[in-house]
Amino acid sequence: MKKDIQIPKVEGVYIAIVNEYNHIYKSQDWNAYIINDKDVDLDMILIVTSGYSENKITSVFRKKLDKLPKKSYAKVELMQEGLFALNNTFKVSFFEGNQMFDKTYLFRKNTINLKALQDLPLMEVKGVLVK
Repeated sequence: MKKDIQIPKVEGVYIAIVNEYNHIYKSQDWNAYIINDKDVDLDMILIVTSGYSENKITSVFRKKLDKLPKKSYAKVELMQEGLFALNNTFKVSFFEGNQMFDKTYLFRKNTINLKALQDLPLMEVKGVLVK
């Protein structure tokens, strides 16, 4: 029975960490975004994030988005710089049509930093991207 279950590969959906200026608090903040670079809308997006190392683990953060339109992005959470010394996972599940997709994105410890910034799809800013 297990062999009959087909898990489709996720393509065109990314997680990015962006360093951007917060006009309200007048500070530089790191924010996590989900990017939908597909030509179809995504429905019922569930994102579960956590951080861990050999001897530390963070609490679990959950976020739900009802819809993420095609070729768009949405802010997931504010990230504190202290978390970058940990491995950070983003478990993303969503529906595309009637099919469910699931993928875990991993930012390895110390890989989120200003030297790792690159151009991001759809966003006109630079950030750290996991595909």
